[in-house]
Amino acid sequence: MNTVRDVCVIGLGLLGGSVLRAAVASGRKAWGASTSVADAEAATADGFDARGGDGAVADALSRAAATDAVVVLAVPLTAVRSVLTRIEQHAPGCLVTDVTSVKAPVHDAARAVAPSVTFVGGHPMAGTAESGWRASTPTLFDGAAWVTTLDGSTDLSAWREVATLALDLGARVVPLDADTHDETVARISHVGHLLAAVLASVGAAGGPVAASLAAGSFADGTRVAGTRPELVQAMTEGNRDALLPVVDEVLGALGAARGSLASTGGLAATIRSGHDALRRMAEQRDAPTTPVRVRLDAPDAPEALLSIGHRGGHVTGFDGDVALADVP
Repeated sequence: MNTVRDVCVIGLGLLGGSVLRAAVASGRKAWGASTSVADAEAATADGFDARGGDGAVADALSRAAATDAVVVLAVPLTAVRSVLTRIEQHAPGCLVTDVTSVKAPVHDAARAVAPSVTFVGGHPMAGTAESGWRASTPTLFDGAAWVTTLDGSTDLSAWREVATLALDLGARVVPLDADTHDETVARISHVGHLLAAVLASVGAAGGPVAASLAAGSFADGTRVAGTRPELVQAMTEGNRDALLPVVDEVLGALGAARGSLASTGGLAATIRSGHDALRRMAEQRDAPTTPVRVRLDAPDAPEALLSIGHRGGHVTGFDGDVALADVP
């Protein structure tokens, strides 16, 4: 499809607000709605088309249906199912994506309560510990990885539209299946939130002396503990199946470190392992890339696109019916 769709954003916090700002900055017509009157009023005061309150969401979705806009869900995981139900009521058959940090439960919810919509899951790997409209920025997604999900039933024309939106907002598109996404973010995001929470609690137990001595390493390790607790709880509990085995790995590694410290007084294996692992990740991230082209009308296009994501690559744009990508 050559027509650039309008964008309807439901939820105007950090991510939703940034989507609205970036969509408008890219030249798209976009509007937003939120049950938070405060966020909507702040967006309106900044010159954006936004409304707040329960009725505002229904009105925004009706407008999306009338204009065939793409709807972006930017609400907490706990609210996704109820908003999808309202989409099915007010904008059936529309194209829907999301920016939620867990994918499999959102896919399941879309199939269960909004069967008429065309759904393509999304997750920009960007954010801060702040929340609300005032934390949003049009540059939040610049250079960020933005997962766009694929499975055997994904409409590739719809996937391309969602991928194009992410590219327009400044991101790098990473095609992945929902399960791979959820297992990966459990490792590089969700377990980090749990460890930050534990580290903050352990540090605070040191009282005023700990507070006076805490410096850069403590701040780096606990930064995300400043995120709104209900948001962290929603994404970690929502990714329970993928997160549990990762927590087991963490406990095993800590147990090994504890055993070594108790028996020999040495922690070299743990410390060197972490140092080397971080270096390997940096090398993988900075590795030279090779350009790849995937014809979207080819029978194996979904598998070829997923291979790009699984190899650490990303889609950079489209040339007609061809997806352009860089792969390490």
